[in-house]
Amino acid sequence: MTGLEGVRTIVVAPREYGEILQHAERKLRGDYFQNEETERKAYGLVGGRQRDGHIEVTHVFPLRLNLRSDPQYKPTMDQLMAETAIPSETPLSRRGWVAHPDEIRAAEQACDESDSMILGSYHMHRVAWLHDRLRDTCTELDTRLAEGSGLWMLILSMVDPGRPVLRAFFEGRNDHEAQVRIGSDA
Repeated sequence: MTGLEGVRTIVVAPREYGEILQHAERKLRGDYFQNEETERKAYGLVGGRQRDGHIEVTHVFPLRLNLRSDPQYKPTMDQLMAETAIPSETPLSRRGWVAHPDEIRAAEQACDESDSMILGSYHMHRVAWLHDRLRDTCTELDTRLAEGSGLWMLILSMVDPGRPVLRAFFEGRNDHEAQVRIGSDA
């Protein structure tokens, strides 16, 4: 294994973990910023540095704009949803996230300026399923969206907002998990 794939521990500093958690909590409350998707879903990017076999998350970039319904992406996303998504509270036509290129560029620029890099993405699961009550792992859809990306996918289970769970999977594969540690060192 090379690059990010060989990582076994992801260290998220308390401040960055708080940013991810606050983003999810705000979206669950239905508290939206101007020019932000009015959906009870939190998606974002994480940046940081790879050091001695672990990753240090140093940046959190909450995403505001979802191009999922854009005519350029909608047919592909609709087909992927039909093939892999499990019915849930949110209609298939509104599930999935396509990041706006401007938000990706801004995150890459911020990382470049601090000698770090985009390491992955995060999103929350908020609805329990009969076969997956905690929803702290990747769905088949998550895996399909992440395959071949070379990035980590962080899943924040907010099924019980009083007990959030953060887990990380390389390319959204449940069989390739890294330990997530909240703290400032590996």
